[in-house]
Amino acid sequence: MKNKKKHTRLWIILFGCLVAVAALAIIGLVRLEGEKPTLTPDLISPYIGSSREITISAADAKSGLRRIWVGLLKDGKEVVLHEQDFPAAGWGGGKIHESSTKIKIEPAKLGFSDGEAVLRMVVWDYSWRDGWHGNKTYLEKKMTIDTRSPEIAVVSRALNINQGGAGLVIFNTSEVCPQSGVVVGGNFFPAHPFQAPDKYLYLAFIALGYQQGPESKIFVTATDRAENTAKAGLNYHIRRKKFRKDRINISDNFLNRILPEFGAVLSGEANLTAVEKFLKINRDLRQANYQQLTGLGQKTTDKMLWKGHFLRLPKSASRARFADHRTYFYRGRQIDRQVHLGVDLASLAHSPVLAANSGVVLFAGPVGIYGKTVVLDHGCGLLSMYSHLSRIGVKPGARVSRGDILGRTGMTGLAGGDHLHYGMLVHNTFVNPVEWWDGHWIKDNVLSKIGTF
Repeated sequence: MKNKKKHTRLWIILFGCLVAVAALAIIGLVRLEGEKPTLTPDLISPYIGSSREITISAADAKSGLRRIWVGLLKDGKEVVLHEQDFPAAGWGGGKIHESSTKIKIEPAKLGFSDGEAVLRMVVWDYSWRDGWHGNKTYLEKKMTIDTRSPEIAVVSRALNINQGGAGLVIFNTSEVCPQSGVVVGGNFFPAHPFQAPDKYLYLAFIALGYQQGPESKIFVTATDRAENTAKAGLNYHIRRKKFRKDRINISDNFLNRILPEFGAVLSGEANLTAVEKFLKINRDLRQANYQQLTGLGQKTTDKMLWKGHFLRLPKSASRARFADHRTYFYRGRQIDRQVHLGVDLASLAHSPVLAANSGVVLFAGPVGIYGKTVVLDHGCGLLSMYSHLSRIGVKPGARVSRGDILGRTGMTGLAGGDHLHYGMLVHNTFVNPVEWWDGHWIKDNVLSKIGTF
């Protein structure tokens, strides 16, 4: 009996030893792992301005993070930007396996002047490698400290611009500025590199919305690679414009004709009356279409693709003008107010619609209240728009020349009859197309400015 108990005790001890050895082996395998931690700095740009925040991410999936250290070195002087020790989890390594740290760098406060510097980063894990110090990942990134704002010089002559009209500003900067342009009443118009020997020369087509009057402030702004920003004023004069008021009578026949085209938009709105459906289209869909169209300017090319004045639909009569302030009536009752952001041109039914100038087809397809629509990019943020077409004859991406046929006039969308709704945009703002049909206006406001460089 005693031998049996002794034998059982020995087996228990042996089993315990085996478990302990296995546990130590497992711990050893984890703690002796040789995989280095990862270190990822969020460095889109190698420039440090007067203040910059950098996010540094570290991770170690096996033994966990032990320590991270970040410093900035310049001219033999090194300043510690961040250091952190992570807690241990006993024999299992570290408690933290992932960490993300935001570091704010302000060179002046650190005693650094402008010039070349080195960002140094180190992270260790809880491995027993390297004499129990752990696996280490070390990174160096060359940086440039630049705390000086760029200088801006407006080189085009004084700007004269109409309310609801367009203009051109040319300026240069003292250094490369990835983001520069002109602010008009709070609206930013991006500049584009000007094709001239001076690599810091930029041009920006700008616009005043129909609702922006002489009180609108206009200035140039530029941001360099280190995110230092500068502003500069310019000489400008804004001419106030009055826009026509128009009365639009909505008939039952009109509603019965146009509402079926908007079936998808009105799905689930069976309980609405015909007038309520029209208002949903004229308000909500119009606003959605506006956002879609004004967003197309983001895709413009940096090159001017057009030459000379823009073509008007041949042998056509104007039916509605730019920025007409429309009041809608149904059975003598006012039901809505909207602003017409283009010019309506009427000719023979299904007349050929010509490209007003050379460019690239940026969009071709249906656009809600505007029906079948083509939008051309003429470069540097200048777009032309052709709507209510009965047929589209071009595809996105196609290069077109001045006078090429884009499609045929029609009455798709909210059109009351066969016509062309012609619009022009500068970046994200609809402008009066009449200016661009006028060769004298283009010569005085665009070509004469460009021709001096």
